[in-house]
Amino acid sequence: MKKQYDNEIKMEIVSKSCNEAFARIAVAAFASQLDPTIEEISDIKTSVSEIVTNSIIHAYETSDEIIKIHCMITDRTIIIEISDTGKGIEDIEEARKPLYTSKVELERSGMGFTIVESFMDEVKVESIVGIGTKVTMKKTIKTPEELFNNLDS
Repeated sequence: MKKQYDNEIKMEIVSKSCNEAFARIAVAAFASQLDPTIEEISDIKTSVSEIVTNSIIHAYETSDEIIKIHCMITDRTIIIEISDTGKGIEDIEEARKPLYTSKVELERSGMGFTIVESFMDEVKVESIVGIGTKVTMKKTIKTPEELFNNLDS
C-alpha cells in the first residue's frame, strides 16, 4: 500500500450532540502533532464543532445516525473530512451565505460555514439531496520560524 499521508485517523460518531465535544477534542489531539499555536488549535476545534453540529441538526434532525470523520496530515497541513448520509443540502451556495439558516425555529445564527471559512485555509462542500454531505477542510500549520518572522511584520 502506497503511503498517501504522513498520518491519518478515521472515526465514526453517533449524531448525538454530546458527541460533538468528543469529535472536536479528538481532532484537536490528532492535530497537536503538528505543534499548532493555541489560535490554530482553536480554529480547528471550532470548525469541527460547527460542521459536526450541522450534521446533527440539519442532516439527521431527530434520528441517531453516523457521522464519519477522516483526518489526514501531509507535511504541515491537516485535512479534515466530515461526512454524513443525511438529507443533503439543496443549495450549497445559499447555505454558505452569512446568516442563512434552514432552522429559524431553533434560533440558529446561520454563521456556521462563514465561521469555518474564516478559520480554515480551504473549505469544500459537496452534497447530494437525499444522499448526504461531505465537508473537507484544510489548514496549514505555521512553523515556529514562520511565526517568528510574522512578528516583524
